[in-house]
Amino acid sequence: MTARTAIVTGGRRGLGRAIAMELAQSGFDVAIADLDRDDDATETIAAVEAAGRQARFIAVDIADLDSHEAVLAAAASLPGPLCTLVNNAGVSSMVRGDMLELSVESFDRSIAVNLRAAFFLTQLFARRLGPADPAGPFRSIVNITSVNAADVLAPTRADYGMSKAGMSMMSRLFALRLAELGIHVYEVRPGIMRTGMTAPSAARYD
Repeated sequence: MTARTAIVTGGRRGLGRAIAMELAQSGFDVAIADLDRDDDATETIAAVEAAGRQARFIAVDIADLDSHEAVLAAAASLPGPLCTLVNNAGVSSMVRGDMLELSVESFDRSIAVNLRAAFFLTQLFARRLGPADPAGPFRSIVNITSVNAADVLAPTRADYGMSKAGMSMMSRLFALRLAELGIHVYEVRPGIMRTGMTAPSAARYD
């Protein structure tokens, strides 16, 4: 199988790790962008390599738009062509509570990580890839949103829901814009799952 390269943001643990492992098992080398190269990151790198693929880890705050060039550069250092971007990095609301009391800090954080970062990394990725080579590999962008992107489950995480709804619209807009470049855009809306991010609220669903 010809080597291909994928970028996974927020890929060191939880759903991001599962995505990175699945990509590796499907023949992709994986560039993982996440906050810290900790034990979780080391385990994910090892899992990718155990599947016979190469991994690169880039310690970045994806909300820092200046870090995006470094993410693409790390991916470019892998042998195969860059084909796939998975916008998985995300944060939940800082505090669950009445949206009438929602802080500017929590709102800005949700938008910065969940929507703004994903938009501008996708923009840079698409520019870097350019028009498709008819003989080249399949190219795609996968945006991990949430059931909260469409369903109002509770008004206690308004900033999170709005950021994911924005990401959902972003997915449709990029799908329309990038079709002519041969870049396919997908949205995945997971429900609640047991990860580090959801651990504080796990008792609600047990």
